[in-house]
Amino acid sequence: MSLTESCRNELRTAISQLNGRCLYSAAKWAAEQLVGIKQDPAKYTPSNTRFQRGSSSICRRFRTNEISSTLVAGVSYVSTPVMEEDEVVDSDFYLLAKSYFDCREYRRAAHVLRDQTGKKSVFLRCYALYLAGEKRKEEEMIELEGPLGKSDAVNRELISLERELSTLRKNGTMDPFILYLYGLVLKDKGSENLARTVLVESVNSYPWNWNSWLELQSLCTTIDILNSINLNNHWMKDFFLASTYQELRMHNEALTKYEYLQGTFGFSNYLQAQIAKAQYSLREFEQVEVVFEELLRNDPYRVEDMDMYSNVLYAKECFSALSYLAHRVFTTDKYRPESCCIIGNYYSLKGQHEKSVVYFRRALKLNKNYLSAWTLMGHEYKSIDYRAWYGLGQAYEMMHMPFYALHYFRKSVFLQPNDSRLWIAMAQCYETEQLHMLEEAIKCYRRAANCNDSEAIALNQLAKLHHALGRDEEAAFYYKKDLERMEAEEREGPNMVEALIFLATHCRAHNRFEDAEVYCTRLLDYTGPEKETAKSMLRGMRMAQSSFPAMDVEHFPP
Repeated sequence: MSLTESCRNELRTAISQLNGRCLYSAAKWAAEQLVGIKQDPAKYTPSNTRFQRGSSSICRRFRTNEISSTLVAGVSYVSTPVMEEDEVVDSDFYLLAKSYFDCREYRRAAHVLRDQTGKKSVFLRCYALYLAGEKRKEEEMIELEGPLGKSDAVNRELISLERELSTLRKNGTMDPFILYLYGLVLKDKGSENLARTVLVESVNSYPWNWNSWLELQSLCTTIDILNSINLNNHWMKDFFLASTYQELRMHNEALTKYEYLQGTFGFSNYLQAQIAKAQYSLREFEQVEVVFEELLRNDPYRVEDMDMYSNVLYAKECFSALSYLAHRVFTTDKYRPESCCIIGNYYSLKGQHEKSVVYFRRALKLNKNYLSAWTLMGHEYKSIDYRAWYGLGQAYEMMHMPFYALHYFRKSVFLQPNDSRLWIAMAQCYETEQLHMLEEAIKCYRRAANCNDSEAIALNQLAKLHHALGRDEEAAFYYKKDLERMEAEEREGPNMVEALIFLATHCRAHNRFEDAEVYCTRLLDYTGPEKETAKSMLRGMRMAQSSFPAMDVEHFPP
């Protein structure tokens, strides 16, 4: 049997077993990889593979070397026997307990299975108790200090569960699913080394439970720890390694692994999303955007991972695309943490920072461990804070109280050092008659000019201040830079006239008559007094040149 067929058969069996134990997220992941396996064109018509066609086009666009249908040529993967289900005498009780579990009545489910001894029943009973404890812990956190605050709330079922599961392990009566749960309990209690050992046992004996791999990944916090664990060479190990490399910021290594996996799972949306994440970390935004666009067309109701797509759209200021994405996830599932994060990014790009904070806070209420939401909310508070300080500075400036205004502008520029408006506001305070600190003003205008001064104020003010201080060479430098910028932006106005007059006068004074004539000629296009000034300078320069016909212009006395 080929590797592709082996993967397909193993996943089909695993999906049934995972669903039977209420491990729904692991079952969903396995089902997505099953559909992601490349199909035989002789057996499947285009209509059967329509769900997969988009991912294939992404593979063609971003992979230069075609990868063969076997994952890694020359590597022999171990064959792990698929676990056979126990004969469950108490199956009717199990079905009732599973129904309660599916309705989130966890303690009720555990109570139904209190006298059942089959491994499947033991797992579901213990798993139900664990989730009941987690549910109560979340409720206590909200009751005590709110969803975003610290709390001493703990899962009160952990002690009894550890005691029972430890006994089962000593007696050798654990299956891979109970091992997974035991590892989860140990991790929550802080016994990380033993948790790693138990989870390795679980994935080696049953490698198709993605939940178990994820818990193991959370315990592999360094590359040394990752290299120290002894994992069977099953094809699921490649998925684990790629994901762990990603978490360890080894993005090139992760990308290489994911591209190998595409050889068999070429239509996996999960793989495409992970590749996009790696490219995002490598700052390859153009490729990331194309991948996510294709994923959204291919799976229009997808929410997971789309928060990263919204970050790309935000960074590129693609307002219409971000608006569409926010509307899409709002109508699909507005109470997912990712949806709230996307909507928060949308409001942030619109400049509605208060609304943005509301949605980031909502994301954290749904998942307090959502790290990117914490980061983004911090950015919003920072933006709100700097705008508040800036507003106070403007208020004091209007009341002609520059010392107070300067105090608040400094606070705002500390929070937002790349905003040219803030540096200009500070510079204008330093220029006032009360302060008249022109050197400090020059420093602020320089910072504004380096921060992409969109209002085109800084260069002109730098030229004026240097001229006022008698530094005509520096003034000429900034007038010329300002003139070049205005030409590039095709802007006209008084600043251009001012720059031309100064540069013409400066060049004439330094006997650079050719440059002065160029600036004067440009002034002749205007109709105001600057035209007469230019004519007067041109006449003066021609008279000066005619008075010294034998002398080179460069030898004129200063």
